[in-house]
Amino acid sequence: SEPINSFSWGADTVISLRFNPADKDLFVTTASDRSIVLYDLRMASPLHKLIMQTRNNAIAWNPREPMNFTAANEDCNCYSYDMRRMNISACVHQDHVSSVMDIDYSPSGREFVTGSYDRTVRIFPYNGGHSREIYHTKRMQRVFCVKYSCDATYVLSGSDDTNLRLWKAKASEQLGVLLPRERKKHEYLASVKERFKHLPEIKRIDRYRHLPKPIFKAAALRHTMRLAEKKKHDRKRAHSTPGSVVSVPVRKRRIVAELE
Repeated sequence: SEPINSFSWGADTVISLRFNPADKDLFVTTASDRSIVLYDLRMASPLHKLIMQTRNNAIAWNPREPMNFTAANEDCNCYSYDMRRMNISACVHQDHVSSVMDIDYSPSGREFVTGSYDRTVRIFPYNGGHSREIYHTKRMQRVFCVKYSCDATYVLSGSDDTNLRLWKAKASEQLGVLLPRERKKHEYLASVKERFKHLPEIKRIDRYRHLPKPIFKAAALRHTMRLAEKKKHDRKRAHSTPGSVVSVPVRKRRIVAELE
C-alpha cells in the first residue's frame, strides 16, 4: 500500500515515463512544467532536469543506442538528446505542422514513428532532420498514439476517429513469402536506386509524397515564417555592434535551462 520510492522535482503532472532498455534502474519522464527529467532508482534524488520552451508530450529511448532518447514536442518538432550531454540536442526532426503527440522507436533503433495533431503519421530516420515517409487518410483525425510492431514490419496508429490503423513500415515493400528470383529483383532495384540517388530526377521521385492541401499550406506558411525570422536576425546582427547579437544554433534554441 506504500510506494518503494517516490520522486518529485517541481512538476505538476507527469505526462510520460519510459525505462531505459539497457539499464533497469534508469528512467526518464516528461512533465507539464515543460521539463525532461532523468531518474535513477538507486539514488534518493533525480539526476538531471532539462526545461524547454514548450511541453514534451511523449518520449522514447533508442533501443540500439540506449544512451539516446527522442522527445515529441508541442512545437511540431522532435528532439533527440544524449543523456550524457543534454545541453544541446543531437538532432532536430522537423516536418510536422502541429503538435507531436506520440513517438515510438523501431526495434532496430534506426527509425522512429510519430503521430501528430495534424492528422498524419510520419517515419523518421534516427539521425535525419526530415521524415522519409508520411501516412494520412481522409477519415483519419488527430493521431494520439503510435507503435512499431516487434518485427519492425508494421506501424499501428490510434486516432481521434475511434479507429486503429495498421500501416506498412516500408510502403512499397512486398509482404509474404518471396521467391529467390523476386528477392534478387528487389535487391537489384534497391541497389540501382542507391547508385543513382544523387541525380536530381531520381531524388525528386524518391522524396515526393502527396500531402493533403491544409498540411501543404501550413508547411509552406511555417517555411515562410522561418525565412522571415532568419532574415530579421541577419539584419539585426548586420546593424548592431559586432558581438552584441549572438546567433544561437537551432539545436540549442528551445532549451531554457539545465538543472542538476
